Amino acid sequence: MSETPKHDCKRSRANCQSVESHLLNLLRRLSFNLWYLRRPPWDSGIVPPEVEDYLTTHHPGRALDLGCGTGTSTLALAQAGWQVTGVDFAPRAIAIARRKLRLAKVPGDLRVDDVTRLHDISGPFDLVLDIGCFHGLSKGSRAVYLDNLDRLLAPGGYWLMYGFFKSAPDAPGPGLATEDPGAIAVRFRFLWRKDGFDKKKRPSAWFLFQRNAHPLSLPRWRRPGGK
Repeated sequence: MSETPKHDCKRSRANCQSVESHLLNLLRRLSFNLWYLRRPPWDSGIVPPEVEDYLTTHHPGRALDLGCGTGTSTLALAQAGWQVTGVDFAPRAIAIARRKLRLAKVPGDLRVDDVTRLHDISGPFDLVLDIGCFHGLSKGSRAVYLDNLDRLLAPGGYWLMYGFFKSAPDAPGPGLATEDPGAIAVRFRFLWRKDGFDKKKRPSAWFLFQRNAHPLSLPRWRRPGGK
């Protein structure tokens, strides 16, 4: 019996990893949808002060709310005069968000989509808001997310992002690593950071980044072990 060529083994492993990743993504989507049958612990229904401060210090424009959930901040943006698009991969969350905007009688474009895809969304956006979405992505998905961010943000546009930190760089589950903000600052101008703790007493922070007004050829997000 002839030996299986090495490239066939590699292809088989890659296919298995792809299937496993797809299944994990489906389970994650199902889990999030089930959470929205009641109020998830992260859905406070309160607009964060950092978002309110941003709205009072910046003129309305086009905004993209990534991982918008039930649309609490999406609604606040719309009521402040922003032309807003909200994206979440949980259909039930988007249904609740649409109802909120409809009852408030304000316009908004709310879509069920994956933040690593966004093929049908066109910029430029003056603001991209992310409250706890980016920190839940895998390293590979973050790379795609940042490529999308670079494509969708207007020159000089802002990325307002919140996330909590991992207890250790190799800890499983969601969360930012301590070196992540510095890696992001290679591609987007760092403006400010506000540190705190989340409900579970985990270190967390708000960040404001800005896309360069005159984009340069900058390195892409550096993957672990990548160049």
